[in-house]
Amino acid sequence: MSTLKEECGVFGIYGHPEASNLTYLGLYSLQHRGQESAGIVTADGYALHAHRQMGLVTDIFNEEIINKLKGKNAIGHVRYSTAGSSDNKNTQPILVTFDKGELAIAHNGNLTNARTLRNELEQQGSIFQSTTDTEVIIHLIAKSQEEKLVNRIIYALNRCKGAYSLLFLTPENLVAARDPNGFRPLVIGKLGNSFVVASESCAFELIGAEYLREVEPGEIIVINENGLQSFKPFPEVKQSSCVFELIYFARPDSYLNNKSVYQVRKQLGKQLAREHPVEADVIVAVPDSGVPAAMGFSEELNIPNEMGLLRSHYIGRTFIEPQQSIRDFGVKLKLNAIKEVIKDKRVVIVDDSIVRGTTSRKIVKMVREAGAKEVHMRISSPPMKFSCFYGIDTPSREELIANSLSLDEINHYITSDSLGYLSIEGIQIAIENHKKYDEGESYCNACFTGNYTVEITDSKLNLKQLNLFQRKNI
Repeated sequence: MSTLKEECGVFGIYGHPEASNLTYLGLYSLQHRGQESAGIVTADGYALHAHRQMGLVTDIFNEEIINKLKGKNAIGHVRYSTAGSSDNKNTQPILVTFDKGELAIAHNGNLTNARTLRNELEQQGSIFQSTTDTEVIIHLIAKSQEEKLVNRIIYALNRCKGAYSLLFLTPENLVAARDPNGFRPLVIGKLGNSFVVASESCAFELIGAEYLREVEPGEIIVINENGLQSFKPFPEVKQSSCVFELIYFARPDSYLNNKSVYQVRKQLGKQLAREHPVEADVIVAVPDSGVPAAMGFSEELNIPNEMGLLRSHYIGRTFIEPQQSIRDFGVKLKLNAIKEVIKDKRVVIVDDSIVRGTTSRKIVKMVREAGAKEVHMRISSPPMKFSCFYGIDTPSREELIANSLSLDEINHYITSDSLGYLSIEGIQIAIENHKKYDEGESYCNACFTGNYTVEITDSKLNLKQLNLFQRKNI
């Protein structure tokens, strides 16, 4: 089940008469990356115009609002609160006025030294209006003595550590920036004579834009009336793209690192079947992110793949719980077992991850109650043992079930007949076509291994991570 909360998504377009409307459509395509709030800022060559609000894209924007967002250039943002509380003051893009004029910024990622920088800036007199790490970047830009905007951005980002894919908008310029490690994705395309930038290529499909390439790790792109300029001002470091983008976060129809997300997930399932085969009658995916892996698992073992779990796509942000207690109400609200598929069968459930284990336990119970003879759990990623600090706010290590329990103990807790996780080496094989990491792109797998690429400076301040995976505990 799509139980991990997504991060944030950004979209930008330069030089199109329907910039606000196309940004709305781009954000709609990226809604899976954040459902708490959304916003659009446009530029008409003289001033910036903004609308930001809590809620889903389709609930926030209508034709009247879109028509008020004038200009041929725009950036947009969908948000999950990876840093800062879920509050309207933290909605993005953030819009400010400083000595060089108006500036808007949209951010996907998480700065690992944001609290340290914020303390320093506050001691120097800076006053913050939000709790987001994004505002730290704005204050650093404002402090810079550089004349050109791009040089101010370079100055600011040289002070920042961690993960960031950023879009900046002024009345004249659209700027995109990606951190040197490339933790979070960012891609660039064209729509006629207009440039578009987005977190994922799926945003290009809806508006008919042509995918050009990824914004490279450590690259800053400036787009204005002179065209597109590329800058690479940072020392080159080892690429560390988030492996969970391929496992779960990105939409299956996107391309990341020039790889089809859908095909990678199928390969993860195939490799999982090679590592943990099982005699069974039916493969059942936990929708939606487990579906491609289940297809690969099914193909590899030649076991039928059926839709044994049905997910509701019509759950609102709030719902009325019955006064009389209904067992496992939260899970049943999102999922229901199809008994005709499961009854009297040996069932393999394929999911993308286990975080706390509570939801997996309830799903196994649901499948047994539907009449399954056996229930085997297969996970298309390794055990998650460590917190992420690069744009995915995870529970503390103590809350991660794989950190404290062995494989057998987790299997016992979720009450499955057997449990198998994909290995770290299996991810390498599935993603890199049997190449080792050092022979191709590198991926951050710190949530599995604890090998953090960038120092977590703020951890020295004893900051408590926000609870990203609370949907696992329903």
